[in-house]
Amino acid sequence: MEPLTLRAWAESDFPLLQRANTPAMTAHLNGPESDQQLIERHERYLRLWSTGEARTFVILEDDLPVGSIGYWHTDWHGQPSFETGWFVLPEAQGRGVASAALTLLLADARSHRGEKRMLVASPGVENLASNGVCRRSGFTLVGTFAETFRDAELTMNEWVLDLTGGPVDRGPRL
Repeated sequence: MEPLTLRAWAESDFPLLQRANTPAMTAHLNGPESDQQLIERHERYLRLWSTGEARTFVILEDDLPVGSIGYWHTDWHGQPSFETGWFVLPEAQGRGVASAALTLLLADARSHRGEKRMLVASPGVENLASNGVCRRSGFTLVGTFAETFRDAELTMNEWVLDLTGGPVDRGPRL
């Protein structure tokens, strides 16, 4: 694998969202988004970075975009936390890109965490690759839950990592 870097999401990165919006790439997310939803997602990434509410990055392998990863503010069981999510394009999958990008993201989240201790991830229960990334990256599986996502029910695993290195309280869902 070539060296990976992360760079802030930019106006010119909209085509990366389009490349990831295929039935195969969104199979664990209840399918692709509409063109308007993609435009809104792109605008949200830019806006939330500028306000400090989220940090979305392009994953670069040898300076070529191969995916995206980010984190944003959330409330996890009553405590201010971050949530993370990612995608890796098919040509870069299966080579540890997501795990390596998450390692880089963790360093960034720790340096910007303020009072937040927890980073949560919620991949679909059938998304073996993303669940494996969570497990390999030191997250603790604390439960499973279902909610509506893209107009359909999605059952997700609830993974948590303490950004301070402390133990994870498994919370009420397990």
